[in-house]
Amino acid sequence: MTTQITAPETPNAPTTGSAPTGLIPLPEHIGRALATGGALLTVASAFLAWTWTSAFPGDLTVYGYPGGLQVLVLIGGALTALFALSSYSVKGLGWATPAGADAAIKLAALAAFGTTWYTVLAISVKLGGVVNLEPGGYLAAAASLTALLGALALPFERPDPDPIDPEDSGWNQFKHKTAHGKRQLQAAFATGTIRPLGKLPSYAEILIIIAAMAIGLTVFTYGIGTAYDELFIGFLITVGLCFTALLKAGLVARISAITSKHRNITMIGAFVAAAAFPFTQSDDQYATIGVYILIFATVALGLNIVVGLAGLLDLGYVAFLGVGAYTAALVSGSPSSPLHIQMPFWASALLGALVSMIFGVLIGAPTLRLRGDYLAIVTLGFGEIFRIAVLNTDGTSGPDITNGSAGISSIPNLNILGFDFGQEHTLLGFTIGRFANYFLLMLLITLVVVIVFRRSSDSRIGRAWIAVREDETAARAMGINGFRVKLVAFALGATLAGLAGAVQAHVTYTVTPEQYMFAHVVPPNSAFLLAAVVLGGMGTISGPLVGAALLYLIPAKLQFLGDYQLLAFGLALVLLMRFRPEGLIPNRRRQLEFHENTEAPAALSKAGV
Repeated sequence: MTTQITAPETPNAPTTGSAPTGLIPLPEHIGRALATGGALLTVASAFLAWTWTSAFPGDLTVYGYPGGLQVLVLIGGALTALFALSSYSVKGLGWATPAGADAAIKLAALAAFGTTWYTVLAISVKLGGVVNLEPGGYLAAAASLTALLGALALPFERPDPDPIDPEDSGWNQFKHKTAHGKRQLQAAFATGTIRPLGKLPSYAEILIIIAAMAIGLTVFTYGIGTAYDELFIGFLITVGLCFTALLKAGLVARISAITSKHRNITMIGAFVAAAAFPFTQSDDQYATIGVYILIFATVALGLNIVVGLAGLLDLGYVAFLGVGAYTAALVSGSPSSPLHIQMPFWASALLGALVSMIFGVLIGAPTLRLRGDYLAIVTLGFGEIFRIAVLNTDGTSGPDITNGSAGISSIPNLNILGFDFGQEHTLLGFTIGRFANYFLLMLLITLVVVIVFRRSSDSRIGRAWIAVREDETAARAMGINGFRVKLVAFALGATLAGLAGAVQAHVTYTVTPEQYMFAHVVPPNSAFLLAAVVLGGMGTISGPLVGAALLYLIPAKLQFLGDYQLLAFGLALVLLMRFRPEGLIPNRRRQLEFHENTEAPAALSKAGV
């Protein structure tokens, strides 16, 4: 019996005279024209004045020079226009939509519309009515609405998946989904719905990687430096929807395939771009957020070994960060340290990592024979035991080691080879402050953790972790000692957390028990660390780094919401997990598990990118 595979029938070239097939009852060619024209007018409106007074943040009174939220609207409109023109098979633009343009046009138009109308409403509310809008504001609202209506007139067509026998085992269903995705990908390439990039010279691929890193640095710098609340909300709307549009267009998958081919160059480029961040700042205001993000991200990457690779649900992981921080603080020479010992940083960092590893082994040895929820409860208990223990070792109810609730304060700044991390320094003509110094140091430690993670996941022990995560019983039947490999993962994760904790102690000047609660208001804590791993993408390198950056940056920027901050943050996480349950940068296997009909562009990416 021969099964006929039907490829998608919506190529990038538009059709004329077609019947309405979208949400808006308009012919496809009219909807495409409205989307293109509306996007171009949206771009033009960003160069006009939107209001008559500079009382609204960003000064939207200037003609010919976009400012504030107008820049975000300009980006959304330009991306919509790019995808729309690509759908007309404009020469040279086909590379932007390898997986088709229609879905990308909808999302990009929604980004421009959402940011524009949010800005118009914010101006009206803050200044007292729509009368405060200039013609540019009205034009932007009308143009973005026109582009969105035109985009919604485009067809919503998706190939039906092959039927799956519900009585098949999970492995057979997984193989079926994988084979179906490959067949759809081959059919899409054959019909031209997905256009292959072709063979590019190595230097061109490297230039693409450099451009991607530069764009990433620009987006991160812009987001972390948003000067007012309205701009940050507009930034979230634009970036979230535009990134999703790039995913639907297949451009992210295409770039991911290139970065997978040049993994070493990509890793070097990413860290060079991150190292350039302090030099883009004029003071330590945002470098402070940057160094805390790196600490959070490094610990999340260590937790990813335990959760993402070995499949162990650890709810008390932040305690290992506390062990490393307290160990380094005790031997830092702080006047409040009961030990009165001062060791060089490299020695205190190694000691913090070693003590954390010992605790990891001591906790893991008797508990790792448990599985699932039972293991999670035990690790949660360990996190609380640690916090209560350091709270009670104050010389009153226990030995005087940690000063109890007062913690260890006045931890001196690091001084490595005569370089004082607490002082400003001039490097290459740029002045970098205290937190910028610690940012660069933490970046080196993050690089070490990334190398350890990458080498471990590609090694024999890494394959054993993955086997135990997928099916421990089957792994044992194949000769893998499940308990031993889980204990190694637990100890390695604890070691990396202790290393990051040694730096955190010097950055924060003070370590206290409240910093290491399960759900402390300010991350890192165990709940946020686990969310960063799941949100970013379990089992990958870049996933937890991106997830940790978002989970630290968004609450820091949403403080203006006051008591509703956690509500808004929780809603954002629920929506993200609803529409992207495999994470922002997923492992390919997990993506296939979450989606019965994996889209063709997803099959282009590789796991572990």
